[in-house]
Parts: sequence; structure tokens; C-alpha cells
Amino acid sequence: MTRRLISTGSPFEKTAGYSRAVVDGDLVFVSGTTGYDYATMTMPEDVGAQARNAFATIQKALAEAGASFEDVVQTRYYLVEPSDAEALFRVTGEIFGEIRPANTLIVCRLLKPEMKIEIEVTARVRN
Repeated sequence: MTRRLISTGSPFEKTAGYSRAVVDGDLVFVSGTTGYDYATMTMPEDVGAQARNAFATIQKALAEAGASFEDVVQTRYYLVEPSDAEALFRVTGEIFGEIRPANTLIVCRLLKPEMKIEIEVTARVRN
């Protein structure tokens, strides 16, 4: 089994010492991902839009690992405001409504005040 690192190309990954995702055998571990739009380096104010941006980044990392949302076995959501949960669930329900991975939701502070959600996933690639 080989270990492979997946990067978004962000210099912060090297500075902070992490990869967007790590593939280890048939498992894919995607780091916590916030809602930046990497094309414009902006963060939308709406938690639903932030979640969609985060999932777009996650989807790219999964694809590079040979996986997709259908391979996700666990999700973890870090949410700043409990009142934003319903907006988050609308997005997660669209993506995972039929897949239904194991799930954890944690309410906490995030690194920057504009960040309202951070999402990480674990997937198992099925051949």
C-alpha cells in the first residue's frame, strides 16, 4: 500500500504542514475544508454557500484520489453558529441524502471570523 499526498497548491499547506488529502491504501482522508472560493480567494457570507464551496474543493480532492462522494464513509462538520445548522443540512442533504455516511457535528470557533463552517471527510475507494 502506498501513501499519496494531494494538494490544492496552496502555500499554506506547506507552511502549516498538511495536505488537502492523504490517500493511504483504499482510504482517503480529506482535511478540514472551509468555504473559500479559490478562484477569487473570497469567502461568501452565507453558510450554505460556504458549504458548497467547501464541498467543491473536497470533490476535487476525492476525484484526484480516485473517489467520489459515494465513497464517503464519514463526515465531520465544524459549525460556528448552531442557528446555521438548517442551512448546512440543506446542502449536506442534497449531497449525502442517499449515501448517508456516519456524521459528527461540532459547534466551535474557527480560525478566522468569516469562516462559518469547516468540513472534513473520510472515504474508502471501492474498485
